[in-house]
Amino acid sequence: MPNGSLSLAASLYLLSYDPETGRPAGAHTALLVRAAALTELVQRGMLTDTDGSPCPVADAATGDRALDGLLELIGESRPRSWQIWVGHQPRLTEHAVRDQMVAAGYVRAKGRRVLGLFPAKEYTLERPDQVAGMRDDAVRVLHGEEPAAEVSERDAALVTLAAAGELRAVVTATDAKVRKHRILELGERCGGMGPVLEKVIAQVRTALAAAVATAMLAATTTATAT
Repeated sequence: MPNGSLSLAASLYLLSYDPETGRPAGAHTALLVRAAALTELVQRGMLTDTDGSPCPVADAATGDRALDGLLELIGESRPRSWQIWVGHQPRLTEHAVRDQMVAAGYVRAKGRRVLGLFPAKEYTLERPDQVAGMRDDAVRVLHGEEPAAEVSERDAALVTLAAAGELRAVVTATDAKVRKHRILELGERCGGMGPVLEKVIAQVRTALAAAVATAMLAATTTATAT
């Protein structure tokens, strides 16, 4: 599976790993993967906006099990806003993408026991050099001089979502401040395919940032309580 055939969700999932250690490093991977899946389905014309909620196009199918699983989930559920769908059972999509990456040989699953009793699995990166190259490509988009209008919608969406989800392997805290204008331009580029996508990208980006902030607040509260 070459990089070009990876879904946006799969790319962000892999970028959540540290190529140096081979271990997961992203703090909000499930949210990022779900936001990326929603974005890609809109870019592919599989989801439309109906009164502020995603609605699958009739008989829509991508051939990607993770994306099609999300389409089915949305189609069988009551209407929810784009913002809610970012955080509604996001691990379903993350785990579907993770299993794809294991099957494709990007990630290795290894059994272990928690406290020596409970069976569990840990996941490590199998292709660190390839993921490091993906990271370098994304960083070049962020720091490059190529006009945002000439960046592909997919690459623009990847950097935009990485920034919103604080994926520091791609967008450092310094980049988030210094390259803020560039990130906004790339966000606008994501909507270049039409007004619906522009609206969705803005909503998903806002929802992702809010969900990340909520998760950080919860973690801080727990730490303080203990």
